[in-house]
Amino acid sequence: MPLRFHAPRPTRRRAVAWLVAALALSAAPARAAEPIVLRVGDQKGGNRSLLEISGYGKDLPYTIAWSEFPAAAPILEALNAGALDVGYTGDLSLLTAYAAGAPIKAIGGTKSDPRSQAILVRQDSPIRSAADLTGKRLAGTRGGWGQFLIDATLEKAQIKLEDATFAALNPVDAKVALVAGSVDAWAVWEPYVSFAALKDKARVIADGAGLTPTITFIVASDSAIATKRAAVQDLLERLNKARLWSLDHLPEYAKSTAALTRLPEDVLLAAYSAQRTSPIGIDDGVVAEVQEASDRATRYGILGKRLDVGQAVDRSFTAAASN
Repeated sequence: MPLRFHAPRPTRRRAVAWLVAALALSAAPARAAEPIVLRVGDQKGGNRSLLEISGYGKDLPYTIAWSEFPAAAPILEALNAGALDVGYTGDLSLLTAYAAGAPIKAIGGTKSDPRSQAILVRQDSPIRSAADLTGKRLAGTRGGWGQFLIDATLEKAQIKLEDATFAALNPVDAKVALVAGSVDAWAVWEPYVSFAALKDKARVIADGAGLTPTITFIVASDSAIATKRAAVQDLLERLNKARLWSLDHLPEYAKSTAALTRLPEDVLLAAYSAQRTSPIGIDDGVVAEVQEASDRATRYGILGKRLDVGQAVDRSFTAAASN
């Protein structure tokens, strides 16, 4: 009887092919993960310099692509447009952007001496105190520390907001305007305060003591929180450690920032000494303090409606850092 050979069934051939393909894939080297790049917005080299000089910027498991900005507003615009992952901004600027619908959250922050926010006048100005601001033209950033400090200072001096003129100018333009005499006073923060005082002989006639939280938030886009969380958390923790290091190494920090930004070293040292900036976590106390400032900003008309500050922050990064 002749031997008969049966061809394998098609289903069996497919099973064999799948098995061979699976074995080939398991034997192949794993494809390297895509490198993570954090796009970070900085102001006057502050955080970049801080990481580099403190040593906490070494051996990063990701790459930082730094961009420098003169103030918080363009950082927030870039975050809103998806051009940045992380930035930092004053408390009121964050709330202004959040109220406008920016997909961002505060994930950490720092607190500085409120006297490092100030209202400046020229050396030869007849203005001697906040009581002299009636009828004057006052420059500051719209929706941020500048506008808030002006309004809070006028209120404290019992001057109606409409009895002075607010000129919405960024710090670079406001400095030029003050020197030229086209504005009478300028509300700003460090290092601009120290630069104006040391180099332009400007005088401080009011500051933020008792008026502002002077909290700077580390801010991340919702997209970065969702897709680059581990890197964002690592960066935040490194910044916190570097900030603590800086309190005992202000001269080294100032020298590093001066080399990076070309700002005068004496200005930066004066600014850092005035600020005494320390890291903070986002807890109930911080939320309550910023909520009070937010409610005042709503009353001043800086914010169009009352905000729930708790919705603008992500406390999980603070919780993760404490574990």
